Amino acid sequence: MADKKLVDEYGNPIEKAALTEELARPSLTGVRQVWTEAVANGMTPARLAAVLQQASDGNPYDYLALAEDIEERDLHYSSVLRTRKLAISGLEPQVEAASDDTDHQAHADAVRELVRRPEFSELIDDLLDGLGKGYSVCEIVWQFGAQWWPKCYEWRDPRWFVFDRATQRTLRLLTDTAPVEGEPLQPFKFIVHVPRLKSGLPIRGGLARVAAFAWLCKSYAMKDWLAFAEVFGMPLRLGKYGPSASKQDIAVLKSAVATMGTDAAAVLPESMKIEFQEAGAANGGGDLFLKLCEFLDKQVSKCVLGQTSSSDSTAGGLGSGQSTAHSEVRDDLLRADSRQLAGTLNRDLVRAFIDLNFGPQDAYPRITLPVLEPEDTKALVDAVTKLVPLGLKVGVSTMADKLGLPDADKEEEVLAAPRTTPAEPPTVPPVATNGTRRALNAAGSSKDAVDELTEALESRSAAALDTLMEPIRRLVLNAGSLEDIRDGMEAMFDQLPSEQLATMMREALAVAHLIGRLEVVSEQ
Repeated sequence: MADKKLVDEYGNPIEKAALTEELARPSLTGVRQVWTEAVANGMTPARLAAVLQQASDGNPYDYLALAEDIEERDLHYSSVLRTRKLAISGLEPQVEAASDDTDHQAHADAVRELVRRPEFSELIDDLLDGLGKGYSVCEIVWQFGAQWWPKCYEWRDPRWFVFDRATQRTLRLLTDTAPVEGEPLQPFKFIVHVPRLKSGLPIRGGLARVAAFAWLCKSYAMKDWLAFAEVFGMPLRLGKYGPSASKQDIAVLKSAVATMGTDAAAVLPESMKIEFQEAGAANGGGDLFLKLCEFLDKQVSKCVLGQTSSSDSTAGGLGSGQSTAHSEVRDDLLRADSRQLAGTLNRDLVRAFIDLNFGPQDAYPRITLPVLEPEDTKALVDAVTKLVPLGLKVGVSTMADKLGLPDADKEEEVLAAPRTTPAEPPTVPPVATNGTRRALNAAGSSKDAVDELTEALESRSAAALDTLMEPIRRLVLNAGSLEDIRDGMEAMFDQLPSEQLATMMREALAVAHLIGRLEVVSEQ
């Protein structure tokens, strides 16, 4: 069990009694309320500049509310930001032990169990909220039984925190007793993820700060586009009356024109008529707003994803060959995000978990979120198949890992190469002659004698053949090329058992002579 006297990385003592409580839970009154007013309503360039300046000066409340509003209102920004988050949360976490020491291996196994729990994936999603806003905070609610385990990870609204006045880098929790400056965060209770997207103050590093201006311009463009569509998207209703029309007739015509705009029906005297004039004067004005919105969306895609081919279905983009050259999120951004998030987890979660259960350590296990490159398994198998016969040594477990196959259990039935039988030599049909017909007829009676002679020769020469072929077999197995086999055969030619070879040849010639005589007798 861990020592009761624990301190965090800054030397602050750990109060275990507070670990099971929710220190940053919201309330109906006080500084931590879930209710807020929308900041984006009626946003102007001057107001946006003031909100961003207030955040830089240490009052990020309105900026964080605006970041939330932009993510809810701008469909494109919401889509690309979610794509970047999902690219990271979809990575499979791995745990590396500090060393091969038995205790370090036990620590790594405990962290693996921590990672496998379902609430861990939710923690990853909540921490990635810092990509848009600049930082994200989750509170660990611990429970104690045989060991300390996180009961849940509660996402906390970033507006409930403030950076310290001196450095603007250390987060503090706003409380009723410290509603402006905030209080220091309780050690082992909070996981604070601050993505390093740019150098400088953390509050100026969120993607929402960069996308805010594009969102504002797009809002103006959308508003003007809707007004344009309202004017030029519907035909103009033009009522005509003759010179003899009375005031009552004109009033009837006005009422009919107005009614046509809502009910699309009217009753007119026969002498009056209403014409619909197409809005031909627009001169393609709607394309201007479309191009402006598309341009702004592309800039947001570059800001969030690093490229545009996966988010914009334009020519040369989504669905074309160009999109296959880029992943949804640029690889360097994805690797940086995964590395920074893993660092946060190791600092604020892994160390707290190990210290509470095993005491302070000189080294800790590490969580990694590796970005695996897709591998051409077919090319790998083809290369190994060609190189292994030439002497390349490849481990079975290594190939299984490359192919993504688990190691087979001891009692599990495993696949094996099919057994092959040597192919029988093709039979050549005999020439239809009288002598051959007689030989074929006699073959049935002489077949047993020929087989007996052949088997007797094989039995007598088996040991000699093994002695003769063994050095040749070893040479072929150990050779690295055909040239090595050739040179080895030349070197061992004088060392072959010539007497045994001569005896085998004499007996083989004798058997061949007897078989030939037997065939001659059969033909007669």
